[in-house]
Amino acid sequence: MNWRPPMNFENVLADLSPDRAWADLEHITREFPSRLAGTENARRMAEYARDELRAAGLDARLEEFLGLVSFPEPALVRVVSPVQRDIDAFTLGHSASTDGVEGELVYVGSGAESEYEGKDVRGKVTLSELSYSPARHEKAYIAWKRGSLAQIMMNWGDENNTAVPFGSMKSAWGNPTPETLEAEVPQLPCVGIARTDGLWLKRLWEQGPVRVWLRARAENGWRKLTMTAAELDTGPDREFVLLGGHMDSWFGPQATDNAAGDACILELARVFGQHRDRLQRGLAVGLWMGHETGTMVSSTRFADTNWDRLRARCVAYIQIDQPAMTGASVWNLHSTDEAQTFIIRATREVTGDMPLRWHRQAKTGDMSFFGVGLPSLAGEMSFTDEEIRRTALATLGWWHHSIHNTLDKVDRNLLGLHLRVYARWLWELLTEPVLPFEYGPVADRLLRRLTELAATRVPGIDLDGLVERAHRFKTLAERFDAQAQAWRPRLRGDQAGADAAGLLNGTMMRLARVLIPVASTVVGPYGQDRYGHSWQTQVIPALVAYSKLANLDPDSEAYQVWWVAAIRARNRVADALEQSVDIVQQALDRLDS
Repeated sequence: MNWRPPMNFENVLADLSPDRAWADLEHITREFPSRLAGTENARRMAEYARDELRAAGLDARLEEFLGLVSFPEPALVRVVSPVQRDIDAFTLGHSASTDGVEGELVYVGSGAESEYEGKDVRGKVTLSELSYSPARHEKAYIAWKRGSLAQIMMNWGDENNTAVPFGSMKSAWGNPTPETLEAEVPQLPCVGIARTDGLWLKRLWEQGPVRVWLRARAENGWRKLTMTAAELDTGPDREFVLLGGHMDSWFGPQATDNAAGDACILELARVFGQHRDRLQRGLAVGLWMGHETGTMVSSTRFADTNWDRLRARCVAYIQIDQPAMTGASVWNLHSTDEAQTFIIRATREVTGDMPLRWHRQAKTGDMSFFGVGLPSLAGEMSFTDEEIRRTALATLGWWHHSIHNTLDKVDRNLLGLHLRVYARWLWELLTEPVLPFEYGPVADRLLRRLTELAATRVPGIDLDGLVERAHRFKTLAERFDAQAQAWRPRLRGDQAGADAAGLLNGTMMRLARVLIPVASTVVGPYGQDRYGHSWQTQVIPALVAYSKLANLDPDSEAYQVWWVAAIRARNRVADALEQSVDIVQQALDRLDS
């Protein structure tokens, strides 16, 4: 890597302007409301971002392509019996359209698989709670696979929330392949209703049989989409960080989602553009389109079309989505495993003793880069556990995905705090000679998961061998982490250590490319898990297939097909651990020589 003299974080803070970011936020919400992908306002937003990034000194461009998106319309739910009542509703994006379907109502709670135990919903209308456990897309997918006639999703928030939610229910991540178009785009009428109406429906259902009729209408099709991309010194031989967030939105200002995030991205690009001669790495920026109504269309396309350079030179992806929500008081940090220590430490340096939660990064939002193997980070302030429980898990505010997401839902002071935190992450990733990632914790998490699974024996599937490999990898990874930590202070300000920095960083990047697709995806590097896939809550999600076998009759067809899935998942893990051991051993041999 090309050595650059070190730059203090104070240099960045001195140039960071929350007022400038707030001005961007005001401009976006006022001039480009209702930024639905494929509309004129969405394109105007993309042009604005391009112009601002160019003014900041980045090489900015528009990228146009076709995306499968949706334009949903107002809907109606009518209670037929035991009483008659009309309920305002809104069609969810990618819903099947219907002039009217009628069926018995069945309440399915969170809409997770476990909620369907003992319930036959074939030909019936299901009623679920709108939360991220599982995500909306997975609720619809499960209902569709279970034979539900239609689904009604009641909004989150407290029991008095009258906001009618927007949202999409297309499970296929990004533009579909022939296979996912058939298997992961549910053909199911699906509508959202206010929480007040949903709770009333639930109480009615608890008293006895309920029949409902509903109408849904959505225009689903391929439209020309426009995203904005920009580069700051990301030459053909230079490592870089990818900074991204979506700029399309639902109807109305959608201030927190994601006008505030876009304003942060523009301001960060301006500031680091001013210091480009002091950066060890380049910066790529992606302002994504087709997030809301297409399920991550453009970030997925960016991963596909930039595969070679992302695999070779991208050190990390930072996503910014929904910062500075009014009333938020707790930091919610998310990252892939190797970045956990870094994101917590760097955030603490800015926020002090503010409450903080860390979560393994789930495949939500525009986290389209797990297959590439990019260390990924995100974070925003949210609410206390008690507030979240009281509002039916409304982690993003009761106004989320509704017409009520107006400028007053953004806290101006918190916007400045979020900017400082994001700048702190970027500063270290762009300036430190050695990347701040650790692989001992990754190895430990893999080992614990494999040990847990291996406690259940399945004939013909050897997990003990995986446990042994994981032990070996953990020993080596901890030695490697210690070496990296010892080198970090030696390499700051020392041009002579460039070769060691290159070896350390290259090893970390190679490990990420191998391990993240195994630790965090079901389908592996070259596909995309459907949005909200229920297995995504687990480390090594593909091995959920193994855990299913304990509850199946070995002579059944179900056992046989899941056995095949499990053995293949096991083999993927075996290869990944073997490669990881080799990668770290080679690095240690060179560092010790």
